[in-house]
Amino acid sequence: MLVLCSSSLLAQQGKSLSDSELAAITARGRMLAEYDVASRHATDAVVALKPAQGIVARYIARKIDGRWVVVFGKLNETKDAFLIAYEATQGSTPEEFGVKTYHPPQQDTGFFCAAAQGIQISLQSTHLENRPYNTYVLPLDSGQFYVYVLPAQTTADVYPLGGDTRYLLSADGSRISETRQLHRTILEAKHAAPSDNKTAAGYHTHVITDVPEDTDVFHVLTQSPPLPEYVGTKNGTYVVNTDGTIKRAK
Repeated sequence: MLVLCSSSLLAQQGKSLSDSELAAITARGRMLAEYDVASRHATDAVVALKPAQGIVARYIARKIDGRWVVVFGKLNETKDAFLIAYEATQGSTPEEFGVKTYHPPQQDTGFFCAAAQGIQISLQSTHLENRPYNTYVLPLDSGQFYVYVLPAQTTADVYPLGGDTRYLLSADGSRISETRQLHRTILEAKHAAPSDNKTAAGYHTHVITDVPEDTDVFHVLTQSPPLPEYVGTKNGTYVVNTDGTIKRAK
């Protein structure tokens, strides 16, 4: 089971983040990046089976005993169960997934059902541009969970940053307890790999919050190869390194 701690709002009150708080942001960003890799490769494995139209509305991933499990299906009509048509489980590498097919679909009334409900109300609460979005679900030790709504990458070597929101959901997925807009404007960051022994890095400023965000770490880790990102805030400048760790630059 993935266990994460909820984030502190100390920096919004004009206080610098502690090393432990920066480490928590890094941990969530790393899990988002892992979720993204697992979802992509699990989707490839399921698509290869040529699912019948209408049986899959969304996917939801969860890390269980050190391996990612990604389920594909949809809520039933009464929205009290998630109908799992396919279950993809990570193999010996992050890219390898084996798929189990359920005929008829398996009903889940626990985590995946709550997550599907949480994703649905989070999407309904988000101002969405005319572009595709991805959703990510990270459970917390409190029983609640986060739903992230992020603009999806649509062009190779162009990595969107911004226009993203994080929601804190009740354990049953029926209620949003907290809404945190992470960035306002969507920036389409063209990837420029390091060359000629010069270090390339990105830079952006925060106008909504005064801290690096989970998706700043995600943005760094999902680039190929990863590039450091400098984040300017009212409390100073931070750098997100290529391993996802965050340091105060000045």
